[in-house]
Amino acid sequence: MIKLASPETQQQIPHLADTADATAAAAAAAAAAGSAAHQEETTFIFKSKLPDIAVPDHLSLHSYCFEKSFGFGDRPCLINAPTGVTYSFSDAELNCRRVAAGLSKLGIGKGDTIMILLQNCPEFVFAFLGASMIGAVSTTANPFCMPSEIRKQFTAASARLVVTQAAYVDKLREFLTPGEIPVVTVDDAPEGCVHFSVLSGADEREDFRGPDISPDDAVALPFSSGTTGLPKGVVLTHRSLVTSVAQQVDGENPNLYLSGEDTVLCVLPLFHIYSLNSVLLCSLRAGAAVVLMPKFEIGSLLELIVRHRVTVAPVVPPLVIALAKNPMVEKFDLSSIRIVLSGAAPLGKELEEALKNRLPQATFGQ
Repeated sequence: MIKLASPETQQQIPHLADTADATAAAAAAAAAAGSAAHQEETTFIFKSKLPDIAVPDHLSLHSYCFEKSFGFGDRPCLINAPTGVTYSFSDAELNCRRVAAGLSKLGIGKGDTIMILLQNCPEFVFAFLGASMIGAVSTTANPFCMPSEIRKQFTAASARLVVTQAAYVDKLREFLTPGEIPVVTVDDAPEGCVHFSVLSGADEREDFRGPDISPDDAVALPFSSGTTGLPKGVVLTHRSLVTSVAQQVDGENPNLYLSGEDTVLCVLPLFHIYSLNSVLLCSLRAGAAVVLMPKFEIGSLLELIVRHRVTVAPVVPPLVIALAKNPMVEKFDLSSIRIVLSGAAPLGKELEEALKNRLPQATFGQ
């Protein structure tokens, strides 16, 4: 703030009057310039040199992801790393529709929320997109959290059903009474739970009637990591996720990293939005195969890369350290990898260079 001398003081000190006039003029000019700069700042839009992307945000998320798959229905879509079981795009979409029918039979409908408490597996995908097909919302939770943390998310999301694994049922029993809500397990069904086959075995032709879904309806409710306080639910609509995926894999952009020829490593947990959005959903839209790995173990990861000729490896800094520093890496042929994408946290230049030395053929992005 500029404070000017009084007129009386200006008269007593002649040169001060000139200074005051100049200062006032400068202040006025600065204010005008600031106002103009503010106006320009709020109205100016940077235009990309690339063509605009036509975002089909009138589509529901599941319709968008599978929109092009009729042209490559027999192509591998989901590969379950522990078992080697592979689902084609046609298989994957059919399983999603059956799970949608199964959820409907269990009383889940439009606007309801289910909790997915799973490691990476095909059933995660079927539950998430099956819920989307009936207008339900999925809140994705970390199965390694404490029961109290899971309870907070479950309560905040008002979940009406949980899809999980038998190993995590005891965590749910700490706050759920038997029979309070359906608990569906993808492996052995403990007492009081139902097996996932109850969902995946439903008849999508008889039991599934998809509701009208607005692009502005919620489809996902992931929770933040809590870096600025307690974790918070983030409401994501069909439109927001379709738009996010479109800007990553649609359009005429030479920087687009996915195509139908790719096999994508999915070791990052799907309950985090990075993996759910930029790995799984983008791969489905692009027609790429996804190798679903439930947890990170360097030897298993390297074997999977070689066995399935992985071409795209989305990672986070701890995985970059393993790939760049672990001597075991030298024993495996990783020449199939053409792109490594690191997210969640920045990488130092030294670590980036170490990774490039290990994978000289790959393009690195973060």
